[in-house]
Amino acid sequence: MGPHGQLDDGKSKKLKEVAGFSEVILRYVDEFLGDSDEVRILECSCGKSYLGLVLCILLQEFLGKTGLLTGVDIDGDLVEKCRQVARKVGYDDVEYVQSRTLDFETDEEFDLVVALHACDTATDEAIAKGIQIGARLVLCVPCCQNQIRGQIKKDHPLEGITEYGPARFRLANLLTDTLRAQFLRSADYYVQMDEVVSPRVTPKNLCICARKVKRKGKNRRDIRYLELRDMFGVKPAVERFCPGVVEPPERE
Repeated sequence: MGPHGQLDDGKSKKLKEVAGFSEVILRYVDEFLGDSDEVRILECSCGKSYLGLVLCILLQEFLGKTGLLTGVDIDGDLVEKCRQVARKVGYDDVEYVQSRTLDFETDEEFDLVVALHACDTATDEAIAKGIQIGARLVLCVPCCQNQIRGQIKKDHPLEGITEYGPARFRLANLLTDTLRAQFLRSADYYVQMDEVVSPRVTPKNLCICARKVKRKGKNRRDIRYLELRDMFGVKPAVERFCPGVVEPPERE
C-alpha cells in the first residue's frame, strides 16, 4: 500500500492470488486439521513470504489457530527482507531459512506445506519435500511448467495437438500438473484440484490440493502416473527429486 493506505495497482494481482490461495488453504485446514490448535507451516520458495505471513494472521483471526511458519528460499537477500517484515508485523517467532527446498533439513513435523507460483521445478521440490517429511497437507499453485514442455516432441498419441506451439504450451502445463497430482496420489495422498482465482486474474490459477491418507492394502495407484508419463515419454522432475514413490507395473 501507499502512504495513505491506498492499494498499489501494480500489486493488486498478487493480492488476489494470495487471498484466493489463502481461502483454499483455510478450508482444508479447517476440515482436516481441525483437531490442532497450532499449524506448523512450511512455505517453500517463499520469496517475499506474502502468503506465509498473511496465512498466519488469517489462521488466528478466522480459525483461532496459531500458525508456526518456516519459510525457505534460496535467495539470501529475500530471506533477510522476510525476517525484517515479520518483525515489523509482530511475528518474531517466524523462522526463515536460506536454502534450496530439496536441501532443507529438519527434525520438525509439519502439518502443511505450501508453495505459491514456485517457478518450474521449484514446485516439484515443494511436492517432494512435503512427501519426504510426511506433511498432512500439501497445497501448491504451480507456475512456469518448462521442464515437461521441452520434452514433448514426437511419438506420442497426441501429435496432432502438440505440433502447434500454443497448443503444446497449454497441453504441457496441464500434463505437468496432472503428473504431479498423480505422483502425490502414488505417495498416499488424496488429491483434488481447485481454482484459486479467476483465469482473468492469472492463467496460473490451478491449485494442487493433497491430503495424507492411509493406504489400505495393495492397489494400483501408480498405474495412472506411469501410463501418462510413458505415453508422452517424459521424465518428470518430481520423480527424480523423490525416488522410490512409484513402482513399475508387475510383469505377468
